[in-house]
Amino acid sequence: METGAALRAACRRALERARSRTRVLTDIPDDQLTAQHSELMSPLVWDLAHIGNQEDRWLVRAAGRRAATPARTGSHDPSGPDGAPGPDAVSGLDAVTGLDEVSGLDEVSGLDDLYDAFQHPRSTRPSLPILGPAEARAYTESVRTRAFDVLDHSGFDGDALTADGFVFGMVAQHEQQHDETMLATHQLRTGPALLHAPAAPHARATAGPGAADHDPAVVDSASEVVVPGGGFTMGTDGTTGPESWALDNERPAHRVEVAAFAIEALPVTNRRYARFIADGGYRRRALWSERGWRHRVEEGLEAPQFWSRDGDGRWLRRRFGMTVELEPDEPVVHVSYFEAQAFAAWAGKRLPTEAEWEKAARHDAAAGRSRPYPWGDAEPTEYHANLGQRHLSPAGVGAYPAGATASGIHQLIGDVWEWTSSGFEAYPGFRAFPYREYSEVFFGGDYRVLRGGSFGTDAVACRGTFRNWDHPMRRQIFAGIRLARDCPAKHGDGTAAVPATDGARG
Repeated sequence: METGAALRAACRRALERARSRTRVLTDIPDDQLTAQHSELMSPLVWDLAHIGNQEDRWLVRAAGRRAATPARTGSHDPSGPDGAPGPDAVSGLDAVTGLDEVSGLDEVSGLDDLYDAFQHPRSTRPSLPILGPAEARAYTESVRTRAFDVLDHSGFDGDALTADGFVFGMVAQHEQQHDETMLATHQLRTGPALLHAPAAPHARATAGPGAADHDPAVVDSASEVVVPGGGFTMGTDGTTGPESWALDNERPAHRVEVAAFAIEALPVTNRRYARFIADGGYRRRALWSERGWRHRVEEGLEAPQFWSRDGDGRWLRRRFGMTVELEPDEPVVHVSYFEAQAFAAWAGKRLPTEAEWEKAARHDAAAGRSRPYPWGDAEPTEYHANLGQRHLSPAGVGAYPAGATASGIHQLIGDVWEWTSSGFEAYPGFRAFPYREYSEVFFGGDYRVLRGGSFGTDAVACRGTFRNWDHPMRRQIFAGIRLARDCPAKHGDGTAAVPATDGARG
């Protein structure tokens, strides 16, 4: 990452981009902000103030060593002249090592408890005395003003928290992650559309940048790429470039041996998933794990979340307040791990492990190194991937040839999160930083890792090392499927493999 003025500008851009998106998601009627649209989600107004509270904790108090931002406009600002820490400032050591022990917080704002996600499950948050829409907006903007003042005075060399602008990048990622959560809440809400964006690009053939658009025989071929066996560097030490803001669970870099495997060049499409349904995929017990089948029966699952049929039997889907005809060549989205696992069994394949996914996405065999992104070192643009809520749906498969790997694997970044078969565990040598509750408390639980980001993930929170995790029954997240299979060593040469036939097993 750059230093000095360039680094300060990069931090500001990341924070401003996150806030612009937050405003789009929350500049809606107050009754929609305060309603709980699903017990799985918080009221949007809780997310809004939580974003401000976390920014206050980490930028104003931890990095700036200042006292908490008051929740009410017109309250005393404890900063000194020119934004320097005033007499009520919090010690940097207390702020970094134990934010619940920050002195004076309850006397100033009383918000830390209300906006502690660990103390208050989402289903209970509407009953809390949280800030209303006007107060939440005013609070987050007041925090932002003070946070930018901290940024303007930061030398980026005081400690590990501020080095390379890490804490500013961490806060930008936190806001973008909550923005994606709020986007999922918008998808769950009923009523007319409140969000709008240009349509995502259509599917295109995957033979190269000049290939003709929308060739179903090509985009739906389930073609595979063989990834040769051998070791690669998984994770990152976060020393340079976009990985300098990598979070603790992405670290440290370590060597992993992976046997040769084949991975599909494209994410699974709606067209293929509809064939799975038509072939009795939701009724064939043999395709499902014991736990997955039990969940399918208990919840009455018959199709991905938000799918329905019209009077003629055609598939429709609800998308952010509108019901539209299902686009067959988009990646399937809103499927659980259990559904992904069953589809893989039907296709005669399996889900990739987390290590396989990352090797396919990052390993450059010719250069003997792992790269930040499937296409190389350059940060994502609109030509590489569908990210940042630029569109309100996945793009058609093959729509981003510039984002493919050299071996021809497409859309590993953006469009839909991809379930892996791996549980969420710490890497060897893991060290929690800057707080245990981001990653460490989730290790070893009932979670499966997802990789790659979605159309609702911002570039600041999406790279080849980024790890997401969720419970295997979750469907409200923007999750889809990519398949893999074991590959005999003699085929481990990086050439295209012959695909298995969907529905051939089970």
